[in-house]
Amino acid sequence: MKYRTLQRHFRESLKSLTRNAWMSFASVSAVTVTLILVGIFALLMMNLNHIAENIENDVEIRVLIDIINDPEEMKVAEEKLMKQVKSLPDVAEVKYSSKEEELKILIENYGEDFSLYEQSNPLRNVLYVKAKDPEQTAALAKKIEKFDNTYDVIYGEEKVENLFNFLNTGRNIGLVLILGLLFTAIFLIYNTIRITITARKDEIEIMKLVGATSSFIRIPFLFEGLWLGLLGSIIPMILVSVVYYNVYNKLTPKIQGKMLQILEVTPLIYEVNLIILALGIFIGVWGSFMSVRKFLRVY
Repeated sequence: MKYRTLQRHFRESLKSLTRNAWMSFASVSAVTVTLILVGIFALLMMNLNHIAENIENDVEIRVLIDIINDPEEMKVAEEKLMKQVKSLPDVAEVKYSSKEEELKILIENYGEDFSLYEQSNPLRNVLYVKAKDPEQTAALAKKIEKFDNTYDVIYGEEKVENLFNFLNTGRNIGLVLILGLLFTAIFLIYNTIRITITARKDEIEIMKLVGATSSFIRIPFLFEGLWLGLLGSIIPMILVSVVYYNVYNKLTPKIQGKMLQILEVTPLIYEVNLIILALGIFIGVWGSFMSVRKFLRVY
């Protein structure tokens, strides 16, 4: 296609937007409302997924080490156990904590009453183990408990399984909802654009009668769909950015602990805005393509 022809289609698409101002307004409004919902839902899902990952990554296995009276033998046994645990392919991190450190943590968490145990510490040295894939925690714990010199392996078996089941169910429900929302958005925008183009069927018929090719007729409508998607994306991008910026600044100081922290404003807002823009343009162009194709077949 010649550059001059492309320029003409470009100009015609802009003129068409102003000639059919009310229908263009209806299409842009439909795109805007739908993309606002998509943007808000995307922010919610991305933050929920982030919190779920933090919770999963916080799951760890406590390996209580057998007590051996001879300090040298105890040291050799601990080094051997740590080496065995580290050699497992599913292990991401192993951290050693002596019984003195464990008592210190106990006192910090539950009060000075436990300082009485400083005279005779009943606790054990511990290995804290994290799995590469948090969902493999149970399987990894079963492997570790078979090693020598392990007194007990604790990871909250039932609670961990329930936690992963809950998080997986939440993710699946979120995925279904967002797919349903996208399908509704595409259907709504397709119908709005189809109504716009139906109102101009005489224009398409005349162009066919004077011998215009299908691509010559289709391209201005595709440009028009691109403008509709682009214009419909502007308000959702601004609104989502402003709302999330304010929510982040108000919520973050009130949230205690790393696990429940929401995602930082950047780069999240850039990613969501890029999704909104790409989705708006895609839906606009696709809706125009599908609608025009129908009329080109008829005439």
